[in-house]
Amino acid sequence: MARPKYRIVDVQRTADFGNHSRPVSRSRVPRLDSPSSYTATVGQRPPDSEERRHFEQHADFFDAAAPPAPNGAPPVAPTRASPVPSTGSSAKPTSPFVERSNPMGSGSAQTVSSKDPKAVAQAATDMRNVVRRKLTGYVGFANLPNQWHRKSVRKGFNFNVMVVGESGLGKSTLVNTLFNTSLYPPKERAGPSHDIVPKTVSIQSISADIEENGVRLRLTVVDTPGFGDFVNNDDSWRPIVENIEQRFDAYLEAENRVNRMNIVDNRVHACVYFIQPTGHSLKPLDIEVMRRLHTKVNLIPVIAKSDTLTDEEIALFKQRILADINHHSIQIFEGPRYELDDEETIAENQEIMSKVPFAVVGANAEVTTPEGRKVRGRRYPWGIIEVDNEEHCDFVKLRQMLIRTHMEELKEHTNNVLYENYRSDKLTQMGVAQDPSVFKEVNPAVKQEEERTLHEQKLAKMEAEMKMVFQQKVQEKESKLKQSEDELYARHREMKDQLERQRQELEEKKARIESGRPLEEKGKRKGFSLR
Repeated sequence: MARPKYRIVDVQRTADFGNHSRPVSRSRVPRLDSPSSYTATVGQRPPDSEERRHFEQHADFFDAAAPPAPNGAPPVAPTRASPVPSTGSSAKPTSPFVERSNPMGSGSAQTVSSKDPKAVAQAATDMRNVVRRKLTGYVGFANLPNQWHRKSVRKGFNFNVMVVGESGLGKSTLVNTLFNTSLYPPKERAGPSHDIVPKTVSIQSISADIEENGVRLRLTVVDTPGFGDFVNNDDSWRPIVENIEQRFDAYLEAENRVNRMNIVDNRVHACVYFIQPTGHSLKPLDIEVMRRLHTKVNLIPVIAKSDTLTDEEIALFKQRILADINHHSIQIFEGPRYELDDEETIAENQEIMSKVPFAVVGANAEVTTPEGRKVRGRRYPWGIIEVDNEEHCDFVKLRQMLIRTHMEELKEHTNNVLYENYRSDKLTQMGVAQDPSVFKEVNPAVKQEEERTLHEQKLAKMEAEMKMVFQQKVQEKESKLKQSEDELYARHREMKDQLERQRQELEEKKARIESGRPLEEKGKRKGFSLR
């Protein structure tokens, strides 16, 4: 007999014939096109008795060709996985179950099943021949994160942050402390006569290219000088909201252009809102501004100049601020949770969110501690407060959330949620203003809400009509029953009167008979007359 041809395969297989099971691991097996060979492949007919004998005869050869297990350990039977269907034109698939290995490596296979009872029965037989596919060599798609990293580093990043708060709360100092650079030059205090109070809230932007370990960042800080500095602060939030919407409109216009090669993202990715350290609760101005901003920007509240409060006052102040935020349904930014996050990442995110609102202190100058260390902080007669010490303030947690861990999440939430909501509302408004004969873009959520409202109105109308018809029928039935009752009562009374008269007549007849008097004729007979 001619020796069959062999080829090397790197998949683990297990062939089951009745109660006999022989594992084959990285061994030489007969070619699929060899007439004297057998492979358990979905799409081929089950083996006959001759093929089983052939496989059992060569089983010793297969076991000898398998490489020994390390450290003399006994060979482990390979796991089952899905086979690859035969590509031949004459092959017809016979198994309705095909298990495909999960590319994520979770070990759970996806199963495609058929509802045909015959196919299910056939699948129970063919499940023995299922083989799990594994990668036997390096393919290359695991290098995709490295490709993305090189592209991102070459292109650089941009981040736009807005700072909102009253004057004198240390916004410029905190920004310089966050990015460890002098974005804002030191302010030179002029005389009182030179202080000009602005009449409106102005918007100022400062951009800078900063680099750290070869990573370039295009940073834009949007400042709001003049906010909250007036006697009448009505509509002081309007210039801020208009600036955010103008940035959204500019990005939307750039997306709608024919040439969209270089779109500059100037949308505000985060808004750091500075709260005055009063120690009581949020002021009405703070509540109104945050209510106007939380649907358009990622809101991050911070307590400015927290070194003016004690630890107990800060803890109580945070509780009151969070209570006001929850009471007015204000949404602040929270780090997203992913299924693949490990326990350390989850604990880190929870620790960051437990510090909101962040009690921060800003300082650019370095001071020397009694131990001789140079730190960024402020010197007071009673001691030194360190900016980068988590026991003194929450500046480290704010920087960790804003820059180190959640910068990309801030940008993604701005693009996928805040901007998309604004874009949908904007396009919907544009569609409503068009000619009714032209197709109008409709928000599916709004359309569904309108349909639900119309359906509820229709149900309420039908219910009212049914109640009215039911009441009308009840009234008609009651009137008929009352009429029948009156007729029966009148008839009963008439019959009762008639019986009473008959009783009286019978009593009179009885009395006459007992007294011996003849019965009187009820009426006199008229005599016959010829006249």
